[in-house]
Amino acid sequence: MTGDRGSELLGHLMHDLMVKGIIVAVALVVLVVGMVIIWRMAGRGGSRDHDR
Repeated sequence: MTGDRGSELLGHLMHDLMVKGIIVAVALVVLVVGMVIIWRMAGRGGSRDHDR
């Protein structure tokens, strides 16, 4: 029985690590999308045909 608790704890820690990794990945995607939207609304993105 004592060996089973260690395995259970390891499984819990791996699950926790995966959940936190997914949260960080989603936050980074939201951050990048927000930065792209702000960049384009500021008029800095897109084609540069208006410079000619």
